Amino acid sequence: MNTLSFHISSSFMLIMLTYFYFSEAMNAELLAAVDCFHSGISKGYFVLPPLELKCGLLYYCFQQLEEEEAKDSFDVDVSVTSPEKIGESHLNKYSTSLNMFRSKTFFVRRRFSDFLGLYEKLSVKQSLHGCIVPPPPEKSVVGMTKVKVGMDDPSSVEFVERRRAALERYLQRVVSHPSLLQDPDVREFLEREDLPRAVNTQALSGAGFLKMINKASDAVNKMTIKMNESDTWFEDKFQEVENEEQQLRKLHAVVDSLVNHRKELCMNTAVFAKSMAMLGNSEDNTALSRALSQLAEVEDKMEQLHQEQAASDFFIFAELLADYIRMLGAVRGCFDQRMRAWQRWQEAQSTLQKKREAEAKLLWANKPDKLQQAKEEITEWEARVTQYERDFDRIGMTVRKEVLRFEKEKAKDFKSQIIKYLESMLQSEQRVMIHSHSKAYVYVFYSGVEGFSPESWQRVYYIPDG
Repeated sequence: MNTLSFHISSSFMLIMLTYFYFSEAMNAELLAAVDCFHSGISKGYFVLPPLELKCGLLYYCFQQLEEEEAKDSFDVDVSVTSPEKIGESHLNKYSTSLNMFRSKTFFVRRRFSDFLGLYEKLSVKQSLHGCIVPPPPEKSVVGMTKVKVGMDDPSSVEFVERRRAALERYLQRVVSHPSLLQDPDVREFLEREDLPRAVNTQALSGAGFLKMINKASDAVNKMTIKMNESDTWFEDKFQEVENEEQQLRKLHAVVDSLVNHRKELCMNTAVFAKSMAMLGNSEDNTALSRALSQLAEVEDKMEQLHQEQAASDFFIFAELLADYIRMLGAVRGCFDQRMRAWQRWQEAQSTLQKKREAEAKLLWANKPDKLQQAKEEITEWEARVTQYERDFDRIGMTVRKEVLRFEKEKAKDFKSQIIKYLESMLQSEQRVMIHSHSKAYVYVFYSGVEGFSPESWQRVYYIPDG
């Protein structure tokens, strides 16, 4: 082994020693290399680790990470299809290979309120433990009114497709969560034919108003009771979440403006194409009429292309940003649960201190009849303090795990969606080039028209060579 006197970073040394002591799954050659490396360090040498040792340890680290990710993966395919206006219900299709379900493929009908009811149930149970519960899409009174008035309206069709895709993404996030998939309410939602109608899901209902009051009181508690954070990781992560949410909101506003401008471009292009077609039909000159008709066809294709690009901007990019803005709100909620657990622990400690002071007063006043009850209360509150401290530690571990999992899923989602978005833009660019060739053919027709200037055409449209 090479023992040149080069310095090695402390982080790599720590990884070496950690895997040397705690890893029994490494092969014999790698263990021998680690043993030799550790022997050199113990003798006071600055040892440069060989390349095979570095590669072996890195390969083992990545292998362990892949095994952990494989353990967290679940083969559950969820799709929301065939939205129906009757009863505001949706036909949902599920397919899975997990043994916990009765069959591998099944179909159920669900209302939008059923999705909200599932979220309410999961929030009550899972959020208290620090889990990140994916939020469902928000209600839209305007969109639902348009759907009820008429399904043939283009805006109604767009709203229904948007709602269907959002509900599908919501269910996919729920079933991909290891803890949420095991929840009985999730299994009931996926398997049961008829669910009880969900209640208290109206946006302006009394229950919703009470939740707003509770959130406001929680905000006041967070302001009046200062938490002495012992772990800076939580403080840094919470600040990152807040900053990221602000940046995503700004980006979402820009993308939403881009979508609106593309839609406006589509309408103007359609009007222009129609006007050119009418002008071509009324033109007496055959060559000019044919050229105008060709140009109208090209502009009509460009209008379709702009429309597809606007849909790509919205469904691929804008909806992704909207989903993760809501998800970051759920992440902030799990930090709030940890803070509430800490507050409950501190209040229990304060109550215990008061009970002990009351016991001291009883001893000083020589009241043995009340002393026994005071001791029992102290024992009870000591148990509560211990339990609340354990709850706080457990929620902290859950929050840390959930945030790391969320960051990994977010990176994967953004990578796949941005690649998909760029591919759609490249396809649009290729189709634009094809239509540019069509415009070049229009130039050929125009070249036979008296008074036409090729230079003026080239200033407006790029004419490809050949």
